[in-house]
Amino acid sequence: MVAENYIKENKGFVFELDDVLYPAKDYWLQVYYLFAQFIEYGEQVEASGIIHFMEETYREEGRAGIFEKTAARFNLPEKYHINFDLLQQNARLPLKLLLFAQVLDFLKAVQEAGKPIFLLLDGKPEEQLNKIRQMEWNGLERYLKVYFLNEMENGYEGAIDRICIENELDSDEILIVGGTKAGADLAYFNTLRFVSVDNLSVT
Repeated sequence: MVAENYIKENKGFVFELDDVLYPAKDYWLQVYYLFAQFIEYGEQVEASGIIHFMEETYREEGRAGIFEKTAARFNLPEKYHINFDLLQQNARLPLKLLLFAQVLDFLKAVQEAGKPIFLLLDGKPEEQLNKIRQMEWNGLERYLKVYFLNEMENGYEGAIDRICIENELDSDEILIVGGTKAGADLAYFNTLRFVSVDNLSVT
């Protein structure tokens, strides 16, 4: 289905964030770069080695336990854990986060059609807000309404209910653009109008 059909058939659009609007790695790799620079200043450990280790660990194993693995590899004091945690939430990135090109085109088309755009952020609110503040929105930031999944009593279902109630929409009038779903999640999303960002066509 092309973009114009999605827009014609839906009255509102809900977008997830990480790896949907932008590549999540673009945030985390910059956080790791900043952390390595901080450690170089504080511990006189060369930043380039830390950066390389954290990037490789992230690509091969993901984010889980990355501080502990880095601390063990470079013999870093535990006191830096709090610095790392704060940096993940408050980092001022060297480079803006760029939206996926096809998603940016779709967002522009939705806005030009005068239909509402909602962001549904999953994760720590401070961290997720920090990300969206540092994205290059190309003027679209004025048209976004933000919701936090962590603040909903009934998870994703409660979030969709609130979005619908507060914006006078029915659940079958909104399109959710998100990451690939599986298992129990897929069963719920099959009751909604949902498209994986991987299948979003804007041609």
